[in-house]
Amino acid sequence: MSGPAMALAPAAARGRRLRWPRVLLFGDSITEYSFQENGWGAYLAERLVRKCDVVNRGISGYNTRWAKLILPRLITENTSADSIAAVTIFFGANDSALKGDKLNRCNATTGQYAQACVQVARECGTDVLDLWTLMQKNQDFSSYLSDGLHLSTKGNSFLAAQLWSRLENKLSALPSLLPYWRDVDHMNPEASLL
Repeated sequence: MSGPAMALAPAAARGRRLRWPRVLLFGDSITEYSFQENGWGAYLAERLVRKCDVVNRGISGYNTRWAKLILPRLITENTSADSIAAVTIFFGANDSALKGDKLNRCNATTGQYAQACVQVARECGTDVLDLWTLMQKNQDFSSYLSDGLHLSTKGNSFLAAQLWSRLENKLSALPSLLPYWRDVDHMNPEASLL
């Protein structure tokens, strides 16, 4: 990074600590890859810049049983409720595979798994995005996938739009952190920034 170095202001002049809420993306490889070019995680991060941090905790190859074991290490008792604005949980690709010597995936089995997830979400009273059913409405749903499992550019765009329509009302109302540069008093920046 080039440019002039800035000296840090003394602790007393720094003002109160800024707390950036987080959107936690938790899932398998479909989440892990979501920050790739044109990915759905990158889409969310772009829309939420200066409002919250979008944190990718996608772990390729993991299933729900494994995720349940590590979740307490991601969200601890010390995590304050106001520090997390939203959480996405995106598992199923590995859970819905038929077990054996190698993972066998069948669209009908994935659909059964998706319906079970929808039912559990309703019983828990949480929002759910039934991506499997939404994608099936397209005659050629395979165009949403790059390799039969992971999302293509079209699939990432589709998921991003569907997810944002669910999150927008909750997250777009978050205030922007720090004033827009034109709103900073250039003669007395401390008054605007601290």
